[in-house]
Amino acid sequence: MTVNATNIAEVEMASYDFSKYIRGRYIPHIWCPGCGNGIVLKSLIRAIASSGLDLEKVCLVSGIGCSSRTTGYMDFNTLHTTHGRALAFATGLKFARPELPVLVVSGDGDALAIGGNHFIHSCRRNIDLTLVLFNNHIYGMTGGQFSPTTPRKSFASTSPFGNIEPAFDICQLAIGAGATYVARGTTYHALALDKLILGGIHNKGFSIIEVVTQCPVYYGRKNNQKSPAAALMWQRDHAVAVDRFRKMTPEEQEGKFAIGVLHNQPRPEYNEEYQKLVDRVSGRAS
Repeated sequence: MTVNATNIAEVEMASYDFSKYIRGRYIPHIWCPGCGNGIVLKSLIRAIASSGLDLEKVCLVSGIGCSSRTTGYMDFNTLHTTHGRALAFATGLKFARPELPVLVVSGDGDALAIGGNHFIHSCRRNIDLTLVLFNNHIYGMTGGQFSPTTPRKSFASTSPFGNIEPAFDICQLAIGAGATYVARGTTYHALALDKLILGGIHNKGFSIIEVVTQCPVYYGRKNNQKSPAAALMWQRDHAVAVDRFRKMTPEEQEGKFAIGVLHNQPRPEYNEEYQKLVDRVSGRAS
């Protein structure tokens, strides 16, 4: 999908009763002023609300980090698990109850550092999970250390003179590892993000939606995004619709990133293939 004004206009602007999706006893939330996580949470709610899923059966799994507090605020069947292991717990849940829709929320550090091995193998297996990965380019909860997605030359508490490590391209990593639906959105393009998440929910296989979101406290104030508005304007100025991005020269792409559906190529889903194996070995196959 190309993210443009037409797509945004197509987003159903229904008057949702958001309170029924939220555990009100945990509000106000603990996120910092200007954090983009609340924008992603609301987009996730809108996508689930318009998905047609049985809300009593929706499962939401998270690990550890700022983004992972999402499971505490959303009133579904939720698991708040250990650092980096959200996809491992979600895999076990989906394997035990394949009929349930299972979504995972995780951060760039949680999913790609300590959880990196689980990430690539979830993509490879193509088990039917939908991962919404909050990418704020930093470890926000634990003090602002650089993460696997912190851009080179960016400043963090553990790179006071500038980060020298190259960053992961989350979407390219997911495509290379075998994910069947890969998309990227931003908190600036919040309505388009609804559509991207909804596409992941409806994909039969492993889906990842990377969301470029702002951390004004730990990343922004050290890296010339000194207000939440400045961070959102940075997203606006650097995000390019995927169809247009692919037509740009490498020089034109420098410093930019593509948004929209980057990859959508279905293939057999893990649980279905496993069940075929069980049926064949047990003699139940027709």
